[in-house]
Amino acid sequence: MKNKILFTSESVSEGHPDKVCDQIADAILDECLKQDKKSRVACEVLATNNKIVLAGEITSKAKININKIVKDVVKDIGYTKKEYGFTYKNVKIINMIKKQSLDIAMGVDQSDDVLGAGDQGIMFGYATNEDKTSYMPLPLIMAHRIVQLATSLRKKGILKYARPDMKSQVTIDYTSKDNLKVDTIIFSCQHDENIDFEQFKKELKTKVIDVVLKEYNFDKCENILINPTGRFVIGGPVGDTGLTGRKLIVDTYGGFVNHGGGAFSGKDPSKVDRSASYMARYVCKNLVASGMCDKCMIQLSYAIGYPKPISIYLDTYNTEKVDRNILLSCIKDLFDFTPKGIIDTLRLLDDNIRYRELTNYGHFGKNNFSFEQLDMVDKIKEYVKKASK
Repeated sequence: MKNKILFTSESVSEGHPDKVCDQIADAILDECLKQDKKSRVACEVLATNNKIVLAGEITSKAKININKIVKDVVKDIGYTKKEYGFTYKNVKIINMIKKQSLDIAMGVDQSDDVLGAGDQGIMFGYATNEDKTSYMPLPLIMAHRIVQLATSLRKKGILKYARPDMKSQVTIDYTSKDNLKVDTIIFSCQHDENIDFEQFKKELKTKVIDVVLKEYNFDKCENILINPTGRFVIGGPVGDTGLTGRKLIVDTYGGFVNHGGGAFSGKDPSKVDRSASYMARYVCKNLVASGMCDKCMIQLSYAIGYPKPISIYLDTYNTEKVDRNILLSCIKDLFDFTPKGIIDTLRLLDDNIRYRELTNYGHFGKNNFSFEQLDMVDKIKEYVKKASK
């Protein structure tokens, strides 16, 4: 019997303890940049029981109220009832943030026209045409959609017994590329005590899972597991300690490609962990949308204090329609991978950008952000046409 070709991705809701931390970090970043575009922010957050611990390095002229930001985020997520054990009213906040090292600042802030990379490291971007709307892997965007929809219904009072902490997992059967199937969906949703559990499971299936399946043109799923342990009352930072940057695969491509190890949330755009990852996604999405390949991955590497990347690597998984050397030259000639070039190209310091809006349900596939725009497709086509003559 032929084995199925299965791939699985997961997502988490904004009430997951790790995402609580990511949102606080990005909310602090947003407030710093709102007041001072030259803010240097690397904010780390830990959440456990009813405590929030903040650490990291911030150098900024901004005057921010850390305690208010933390409480506002926790309240907005939905941790508002004392029975949750973690609430915005009573959370204890421990602030251990310090200023950025002068040694790092010296390499980054070289002049108004030159900005060195905020750290060494490797970053990856990816795009695939298996979903033509988002150019993202199908199991990941479906997993995101499940927790996103359930959270929206919770906040509207439609899922009245649901609590903020949720996790989803979707397995797609890729055995037949022309006939993809949903093999398994797992959905764990925190809930109130003393409820009709079977009725709650039925609600989650009909109002969330069945809706998402229909949205992505699937009529069924082979296996659906809802709250497989049977009970999920204790959740959030009471049930599990949260940390910034611990949902890297959820934030990116669901495990389909490599990850350089650098987190996004709480970091200003001079940190290439964040900005170069956004740029790599931008390039990949425009390459795929231009029809040059069905999917592609780009790796960038940087040295601290150096503006230009040390290396650029392209992998099209043998789906390229033109010579890969032409595509690599196209990337190098059309795109500016210096930190300043990335910030300017993607408008990462514009007044209207709010990094907290990226924190939940993946940083990629949200078409309203600059690095998701397909504004380089025509230039790529023109470049390749000339280079292929």
